[in-house]
This record gives sequence, structure tokens and C-alpha cells, in this order.
Amino acid sequence: MSPRSLTPEDAEQRVLLLRLLSLLLQYPDAELAAAGPVLVDTVAALPPTPAAAELAAFTAWFAEQPRDALERHYVEVFDLRRRSSLYLTYYLHGDTRRRGMALLTLAQRYRAAGWDADTGELPDHLPVVLEFAALEGPGSGEAPLRQHRRGLELIRHALTDAESPYRHLLAALLTLLPPPTDADLAAVAELAAQGPPVEEVGLDPYAGDLFAPPQTFVPPAAAPPTLIPPMQIPPGGAPSPVRPEHASPTLIPLLPTRTKEGHR
Repeated sequence: MSPRSLTPEDAEQRVLLLRLLSLLLQYPDAELAAAGPVLVDTVAALPPTPAAAELAAFTAWFAEQPRDALERHYVEVFDLRRRSSLYLTYYLHGDTRRRGMALLTLAQRYRAAGWDADTGELPDHLPVVLEFAALEGPGSGEAPLRQHRRGLELIRHALTDAESPYRHLLAALLTLLPPPTDADLAAVAELAAQGPPVEEVGLDPYAGDLFAPPQTFVPPAAAPPTLIPPMQIPPGGAPSPVRPEHASPTLIPLLPTRTKEGHR
């Protein structure tokens, strides 16, 4: 169904789906891990749709896992593998200076909409992009998701190849976006084969050790304070299984309020 033809009830369900996806794609800290049964019940109450079916498959798995297993799996698939990183501009711009401009443009979009994304994450982190989409609506709010559809498709393929249950979340999200074109599918295949663009010189402040060797993804280091104010940029360095609790308390009203701590 086109977002333009959504009824008020459909629009409300779409917002809930986006917020659930944003929440479930965050690091499974103690509070989120403990909310597994609530998440199962919340998803079970959704109207039957392909997205709801994918969410149900994921939350059934999620609710059965011990917290330490959830943490290890999350770090393995999202922090240690480039092809399933949740930083969307990487897939479009790779290790090039254009990525810095893309981050700036995205942060400016948030501010122009009156949203201060105080999440401790870069503005292209998928849970942040999903929360913005839920708050701003299917037009301008979902524009960043549509722009990065090819990257989202590549993440889904990578998670499927890894047999990760998180593949269900990307599959659910993609059902909410326009179907891929032949050009999209060709670009995804090329991206999977060759990787994102690479630029070896003139990358300051995006050069250095921002990206580890191909099998070890390291989230980007801090941009200069004047580049993307006032967003909090996480420092670089090797991924750690101890991650922040940075979910927005506005995401799912049925869940307890989650507090934010310093990033890493």
C-alpha cells in the first residue's frame, strides 16, 4: 500500500512498526533483553501483514535468548562485519569524503524538522533513521530510508547469508519501502561484489583508521564538533560487547523508560 493512500489507522500501525524496528535494531542491553515477552505480545497484537509476520519471527527468537547470547550475536553481526553495518552512508559513499557531507546533510535534515537526535550515535545509524521516519512521517521522514534502499538490501542479504534472525527485521522494513527496481538489484549485486567506493587520499577527518580491514568493521570516529552539531558522535576504536543504553524512551510506550549513558 502506498503511504499516500494510508488511512489514519494504517498510518498509526506504520509508525508503530517503524518504532519497533528502531528499538529492536538497537543493542540488546539488560532492559531491552528483559522486555522480550512484552515485545512478543506487542507484535502479536499487530494486524496481519508481511512486516508483522517478520517481526513475529524475530521476537519469538529474541524472547528465548539469554542476554549474553543476544549481546554476542549483535556485536558479531553488526560491529564485526562491514557488510551488515548499520551505518547507512557507508554503503553509498564508502571511505570517501562524500560520506562526511552525507552525514552533515542528514543531521541538517533532522534539525530542519525540529528534531534533536540526542542518541549518542551518528545520524546515519539505522535505528536513528527509523526513529526519524516514525516521527516525521512517510514523506520527508522516510526519504532517508528510500535513499539508502540499496544499502538496506545489502544488509538483508548479509544477515541472510549469516543466518542471523536479524534478517527478519530488515525484511520487515523492506516491505514498507517501494519495491526494488532492476537498477537497484543490479547495484546491490555490484556493491556486494566490489564493496563501497574507496578514496585513499584527502579524507581528513575521515581518514586514518576509521575502517579496519575488510573482515573487521569499526564504527566511524568522531567528526569535528563544528561539522554535525549538536549531535553526539561516538568515538572510534574496536567494538566492545559493553555498549550504551541509548534507546529513546518515546519509542514504545509499552516498554519501561530506558536511560541513556555515555557512549562507550
